[in-house]
Amino acid sequence: MQIAYLILAHNNPEHLLRLIHSLSTTNSSFFIHIDKKTPFYLFERAQAPNVFFSKRRITVHWGEFSLVEATLHLIQQALNNPCGCDYLVLLSGVDYPLQSPRYIENFFQKNRGGEFINLVTMPCEAAGKHLSRLTEYHLQSTSALNRLLKKTACNTRLLRRRRDYRKILKDFTPCAGSQWWALSREACHYILRFTETEPDICDFYRNTLIPDEMFFQTILGNSVFKQSIAGNSTFSRWSGGRNPAILHLGQLESLQPGLPFMQEDVYGKREVLFARKFTDSSAPLIAELDTALRQKETSWLAEEAAG
Repeated sequence: MQIAYLILAHNNPEHLLRLIHSLSTTNSSFFIHIDKKTPFYLFERAQAPNVFFSKRRITVHWGEFSLVEATLHLIQQALNNPCGCDYLVLLSGVDYPLQSPRYIENFFQKNRGGEFINLVTMPCEAAGKHLSRLTEYHLQSTSALNRLLKKTACNTRLLRRRRDYRKILKDFTPCAGSQWWALSREACHYILRFTETEPDICDFYRNTLIPDEMFFQTILGNSVFKQSIAGNSTFSRWSGGRNPAILHLGQLESLQPGLPFMQEDVYGKREVLFARKFTDSSAPLIAELDTALRQKETSWLAEEAAG
């Protein structure tokens, strides 16, 4: 089972090193996009034979299509790489595994054919996926001046013009979910073909709020892959606002790597393999997790051998 980890990073270079080290095996490769706003030299220590940095760097802004563009570029880079991959796993640079890399590879081998992405049809009030994300036009940031004008206009609601998403999506059912996912090679090929055959739909999402939580879901939710969709495999805690909470030692007990570690929410009950988010200063927590990972892997391997 060959796994390509696609990583979007813009800070915490020390933690990125820990993340890569924790998942590195002969079956893994890493494709990393560093936000153009961030100096690349901060991440140079992460270079390794199985680590491939994106040569095309995009200036990424939260809630904008730039996140989708960076992700699409990583997908293309991974699929073109001769190392090959059976699954592509999208992570942020502040994630960390809740299981050993051997366990993760075994998980995708046993569940081969599944598409691990959170998905609901819109609107879904329980998931906070309102139709206003589609009906309200959102100008993208192409310069510092553009961002200032956009902020001013949005605060005064000057740019909140309405639009009929059905004219563009037509028979497509709008779907939404979470940014992070783990998808088969076949599903990722399908996504790239879609971007070529449906440019109008892609352009529509360029001026949509938080398209990274709708773009991939809508493509797969209106395809043959829909029947294979399960929830995503990344755990996070939300404490209000637009960003997940930074995990700390006080939460370690609930994050102990288990066999399996389960999460249940509006997207259903599922096993999760990764958690976010951590920082460069999360080393004590990571040390605790690594100790638990080694213990759990020993128990898992013993059970596999006995069974």
